[in-house]
Amino acid sequence: MQTTLLSSKGQIIIPKTLRVARHWGPGTRLEVHDTPEGVLLKPIAPANKIELKSGLRAIRDRVAYAGPKLSLADMDAAVMQEASRLSPIPAIKTPRKPPR
Repeated sequence: MQTTLLSSKGQIIIPKTLRVARHWGPGTRLEVHDTPEGVLLKPIAPANKIELKSGLRAIRDRVAYAGPKLSLADMDAAVMQEASRLSPIPAIKTPRKPPR
């Protein structure tokens, strides 16, 4: 058993053998729980934060569409074509008003 001392600021030193065994380095965040047996410390898993720009780039790379940019009319036509292909009910073709 090891002992530690509570400072005037409420801080304690966790013995090095425990920190090494638990892989708790400087800056490790811990949850503090009050239990009937005493205080329980549990590590908080670090959030995997990435920069917005690199995150969006990763999404674009994963989608990997390298073709030409499509107009809204082209996209609408492709959606209607796929919907009519999958639908058991024949599609009603209504012309779309051009944008002003």
